[in-house]
Amino acid sequence: MRSMDITLIIPARYASTRLLGKPLIKIAGKEMLLRVWEIAQIVKKNIGGNKIETIVATDDARIAEFCNKHNIKNVMTSVDCATGTDRVMEVIKKLDYRPKFVVNLQGDNPLCPPWFIEELINTYKKDPTIEVVTPVVTLSWEELDKLRENKKATPTSGTCTVVDKKGDAMYFSKQIIPAIKKEDEKRKTMPKSPVKRHIGLYGYSIGTLLDLPGLTKGYYEAFESLEQLRFLENGIKIKCVEVDYKDRIGMSGIDALEDIARAEEIIKKCGEFK
Repeated sequence: MRSMDITLIIPARYASTRLLGKPLIKIAGKEMLLRVWEIAQIVKKNIGGNKIETIVATDDARIAEFCNKHNIKNVMTSVDCATGTDRVMEVIKKLDYRPKFVVNLQGDNPLCPPWFIEELINTYKKDPTIEVVTPVVTLSWEELDKLRENKKATPTSGTCTVVDKKGDAMYFSKQIIPAIKKEDEKRKTMPKSPVKRHIGLYGYSIGTLLDLPGLTKGYYEAFESLEQLRFLENGIKIKCVEVDYKDRIGMSGIDALEDIARAEEIIKKCGEFK
């Protein structure tokens, strides 16, 4: 069995219910999946490439063909995988090694800064007892206003969370939470809003990941269509790590055609990752 501490897995479905063929849609002239792959390679270079492997998990021959064309390692998974995590689990079972830490790098988040992924890896290295870790961004008031405006066109784009005093998630929602009473007064005294936007990116200890198939589907998961609620409802803690877009404009994943236009505008203003 080979030694590989960290595996980055990119789930990529062609038959997306919201945007067919999403991984292969071009954003500013480059396929979305290729953009995500290149982000993973930056992480590999910065963290230390000899202990990190990146794999695309797909159930479609068109995506596998694209990966082969670009020399991207890929593993075919079942069309019956209900979630990205299920697809990640299937890949892990097919590997000839067992990683210590697995990152589920969403294939529809082509503007995820590589330092977000690095923060997950570094957080796990500091505390290997962590079960699941995910990044969050505390929105400025201006960013909150923009999220509200975006949700008028695409209500399911952008997930928010609330955390406890230890930084563990208490709930996730596609609604903007928490509600803000007397918001006008809060804006005068608070430099940022209390809203934390979730970044669709997860890191799992291998022990936790192997336990996930036995979890029953969550009650609230069924309403929100957020698989992380299954973890919470089954008692698995999700550590939320605060991250910063630095000088870049942030956005959630690509769920609709309108999101592609937003992503291209960000790339135009902020440039490519290096």
